[in-house]
Amino acid sequence: MTVRFFHTSDWHLGQFFYNHSRQYEHEQFLVWLLEQIKVKQPHALLIAGDIFDVINPASSAQKQLYQFLADAHALAPHMQTLMIAGNHDSGYRIEQVEPLLEKYNAKTVGVIHKNAEGDIDLDRLLVPIYDENKNIVAWCLTLPFLRPAEITGFNEQTTNSQNAIAYLHQQLIAAAKQRKTDDQALILMSHAHMQGGETSDSERPIIIGNEEALSTALFDDVIDYVALGHLHKPQKVGQAHIRYSGSPIPLSFSEINYKHQVVDVSIDPTKTDESRFQYDTIAIPRSVRLHKIKGELNQVFNQLKALESGEITEIDQREYIDIEYHTTVPPQPNLRQQFEDALPANRYRLVRISRQYFAAEKNVDDTIQVSLEPPTPEKLFQQIWEKNGYANDDAVLKDFLSLVHEAEKSLEDEHKG
Repeated sequence: MTVRFFHTSDWHLGQFFYNHSRQYEHEQFLVWLLEQIKVKQPHALLIAGDIFDVINPASSAQKQLYQFLADAHALAPHMQTLMIAGNHDSGYRIEQVEPLLEKYNAKTVGVIHKNAEGDIDLDRLLVPIYDENKNIVAWCLTLPFLRPAEITGFNEQTTNSQNAIAYLHQQLIAAAKQRKTDDQALILMSHAHMQGGETSDSERPIIIGNEEALSTALFDDVIDYVALGHLHKPQKVGQAHIRYSGSPIPLSFSEINYKHQVVDVSIDPTKTDESRFQYDTIAIPRSVRLHKIKGELNQVFNQLKALESGEITEIDQREYIDIEYHTTVPPQPNLRQQFEDALPANRYRLVRISRQYFAAEKNVDDTIQVSLEPPTPEKLFQQIWEKNGYANDDAVLKDFLSLVHEAEKSLEDEHKG
């Protein structure tokens, strides 16, 4: 029996891009996705984490998700929507609305729970996918972003994050093998950073020095497809059936050239050769363009003036501009206004300006990058650490990021309470 599903992830609903709401862009994506669901009628829609941009999303972002689920259910009543929490999500929060989700044939897995025996509740992580006739055509192994506090301490095989992650995958895959029949596929959905994955500058760091990036060796050969979330660039990891779908919109200027897509997957488990798989990538249209302008000041002004003109009335539909200019002398104090004046009127939003200083002799080794972008906690800590005369120390940085993660977890626990 063939199972057909859409793989998508990293929606980041509610994101503000340099203080500008992305609600319009997300709305355009969701309208487009509803049209694909209407036409293709998949058995399932997989959303592999980072549904929201923050753990405490605004009501407008939550409304966007739940309205989408209602609309999708109306267009494809048999389709299941399966979601997992990412590192940006509160796993407890997205699980709290289960009664609502059930109305729309949707399910979310936010955290790892204990069962009555005090071990990992594997039953909750194994979700059947049905066809139009209510036959089980696949099992989805759902693994939300794995926080150490949720997966360690069960037994002697879960004493630290690394062995706990390996144990969890082994146990879950073993349980799935016991349940599946020969005509049912196994799909694993996970929000994680895999070794070899290509990152952008908008993904919140969840590893240090790649030492905690996970290996694809965790995935047994019995797994037919691995639907990954976290990295925003669509990409395969080692093999064609292990993929990041990527984000539906660019979440930073480093993602301007990403080919945003939804992966349309069909699997026939009864076949033993490559014909059992069919992958189609459906390109997501970009509703608002991003432009990165670079060069010396005269070059920047020429590029700004050469941009397409024509007014865009709604501010949230105007195109984004990022300027990186090079100069050997201090800029004039009204430079931002000069940039604004050079832009064609009422079409663009100048959201970021950064200056690159060059020594008079143009020695590239003396280049210093200065950005107006707010620093992340990690970057801010590194700056203060170095300013006080301490050398870079990965162990110290790792300890600091652990504290950041604990603080985020504490906030989630407050919401849970």
